[in-house]
Amino acid sequence: MKEPGYCGGKATIGNTRVRVNNVVFFHKGGDAPEAILEHYPDLTLARVHAALAYYYDHPQEIEAELAADEDYVKEHERFKAEYLARHGIDQ
Repeated sequence: MKEPGYCGGKATIGNTRVRVNNVVFFHKGGDAPEAILEHYPDLTLARVHAALAYYYDHPQEIEAELAADEDYVKEHERFKAEYLARHGIDQ
């Protein structure tokens, strides 16, 4: 499912609010589909496979989302380190 205003317009699994890129993140990290269910126990194995199928049909879209998420995390960590340094707080 992909709708503007729902999970940032990113592809999701049905009405679960689980984004396809979340499933792909764990898959690329080495998790088998069955192991991904441990992170999202409300999903079914069929839905995990459907998310992976969406990824393989739309790799550029999902890879761009993953890269943007990674950039966001890096930027957040940089701002956090700068803030802590400015305030003399040890990490």
